[in-house]
Amino acid sequence: MTSPTRETGTHPVVAIDGPAGSGKSTLSRALAARLGIERLDTGAMYRSVAWAALRDQIDPSDLEAVAGVAQNLTIEVGDRVVADGTDITEAIRGPEVSAAVSAVAANPAVRAVMVERQRSWVALRGGGVVEGRDIASVVLPDADLKLYLTASPEVRAARRSEEGAEAVARRDRLDSTRAASPLEVADGAWVIDTGSNSVEQIVEEVLTWL
Repeated sequence: MTSPTRETGTHPVVAIDGPAGSGKSTLSRALAARLGIERLDTGAMYRSVAWAALRDQIDPSDLEAVAGVAQNLTIEVGDRVVADGTDITEAIRGPEVSAAVSAVAANPAVRAVMVERQRSWVALRGGGVVEGRDIASVVLPDADLKLYLTASPEVRAARRSEEGAEAVARRDRLDSTRAASPLEVADGAWVIDTGSNSVEQIVEEVLTWL
């Protein structure tokens, strides 16, 4: 399934990738607000699966069991994150989920389920701003605009102070080296250092690229 474009959809499709603490959520919210379209945080989807696996006392590295969790889990991602009817917005940002999410996201079967749901989300809305690790490279390779955000390790660690610099570096390593859809700069993506300019400045520049 290819992503809808402005010829076939109603709204632009904006794909935003980048490592932890690079500013994806902040920029995606600002862009979605300026464009008047919806936003999807795909990282929250993988965190929801990690939360559900831990809830069910399943080892995050158990590929088959975690894939089953992903297949059966009902996830709603918006201003709040709800899984199987439970609001887990705060819970998925806790240290246990943060420690487990990279293993869950590296599971090829989990990624297959989530990618299909993410593409369906965009198709149903005729566009949107979607952020994650493999959005421009795998999920929406035909997006109208592809962005890859980056910042220095020091800046990103400061933004994720609740996780700590070592945990952020570990996630970078796991996300960049996994076999299934590793974190990478997609062909045609604009690379933005979010540590250099304000969100408002970046939004203004990005809007000129659409």
